[in-house]
Amino acid sequence: MADQTTSSIVIDAAPSAVMDVIADFPAYPTWAKGVTTADVVAEFPGGRAEKVFFELDVSPIKDEYTLVYVWSGDEQVTWSLDSGKMLKALDGAYILTDLGDGSTDVTYRLALDVSIPLIGMLKRKGEKILIDAALKGLKKRVESLA
Repeated sequence: MADQTTSSIVIDAAPSAVMDVIADFPAYPTWAKGVTTADVVAEFPGGRAEKVFFELDVSPIKDEYTLVYVWSGDEQVTWSLDSGKMLKALDGAYILTDLGDGSTDVTYRLALDVSIPLIGMLKRKGEKILIDAALKGLKKRVESLA
């Protein structure tokens, strides 16, 4: 798998509130930059998504793909690519750490690979843009609901 890009942000909410927003895929188009569709296609018992179909339009990546999720309570969720058109691989994770003061440190890891050749620096820049937009959008969404 390709090199991972990682970034973190502190959100003024409990881990459970952050994970509730992460797990609310139908709301992604309202806050996750570039996500135009996020449809849950399979669920685990208990209601969290097992497979989610996405349509993404964030230059230079425009794709339709399905991710498979693994949940670890309100501490972590990981995902990997099940199928995609342009994407060959998309592995990621949100790792939540309770800071004990009502806030949560959220770390986002992402590694992607596309079927078209991209220079490593350009790919990492794309990962960084996706991560930073996702973390800022997540923070804004969670704190607006608190």
